[in-house]
Amino acid sequence: MGMLTPLAVKIGSISWLPRYLPQIVRVDGALQKLTGQRVALLDVAGLPNITVRVAGRKSGVVRSTRLLAVPTRGDAWLIAGSYFGGPEMPQWVYNVRAAATVDVVRHGTGATMRPRELDGAERDDAWREMVDVWPNFTLYETRTDRRIPVFRLEPVG
Repeated sequence: MGMLTPLAVKIGSISWLPRYLPQIVRVDGALQKLTGQRVALLDVAGLPNITVRVAGRKSGVVRSTRLLAVPTRGDAWLIAGSYFGGPEMPQWVYNVRAAATVDVVRHGTGATMRPRELDGAERDDAWREMVDVWPNFTLYETRTDRRIPVFRLEPVG
């Protein structure tokens, strides 16, 4: 966690913030482009993050998405399709669900990983780990009627 993480948590809890998600995504994309993909808003906030590269389930086009990610045992990562608690499922979730593997990049180092959507007690345990890193996940859960999917990305091999 970084010095700005408490401020990021506070900003992330603002109720009207999801309305500005498209603008936030554009600013984040511009920051990443300006820094050669080395820095994103999540980095500025001092939050752990990865870039997930996955082929589109219909198009086959590889898409990259920077996500808040929680490191966990076995060099694995936990990610959640929260989208600030918005009503719509993030598109990357459908692609990850359809993929046998995804590529994960962290600080310029890549790895092929196998995604597994969690359910039941395993999801509940992972959710608690995620809330420890980003308390606003609990808030996002109250903002939406949908069940926020949680994935564990595990190294292949």
